[in-house]
Amino acid sequence: MPFVEILNTLLALVTILFGAMGWLAPAWTMERVDLRDTGSTMGLSEVRAASGALFVVAGIGALLIATPTAFAMLGCIWLGGALGRGTSLIVDGRTQRKWGFFGTEVAVGLTLLTVNLGLEGRVGFP
Repeated sequence: MPFVEILNTLLALVTILFGAMGWLAPAWTMERVDLRDTGSTMGLSEVRAASGALFVVAGIGALLIATPTAFAMLGCIWLGGALGRGTSLIVDGRTQRKWGFFGTEVAVGLTLLTVNLGLEGRVGFP
């Protein structure tokens, strides 16, 4: 199996794993990202949906479709998370944990885009 296929599969599985944690263990996930339950089930619902099942289905979809475009779109999803996190770093304040999540989101997103869209060697890409 070529390196790019291994990398795509690994990053899709990581996406599914992280998503499964949000989907199936939202209280644990909320604790990790410093969210609070205010007595409504909407917080749990949002984590299950936006931080959970969305990533599970996106990862599974990329594996089922198994084209460079599908894996590049998975990278776009990660970069969408990075965009929101980056906005929070600027507007809401900086923490070490936020920087860690941001760095992970950028790294995974750019890796998926770079290897699947042939961006190696172009301006701004290694």
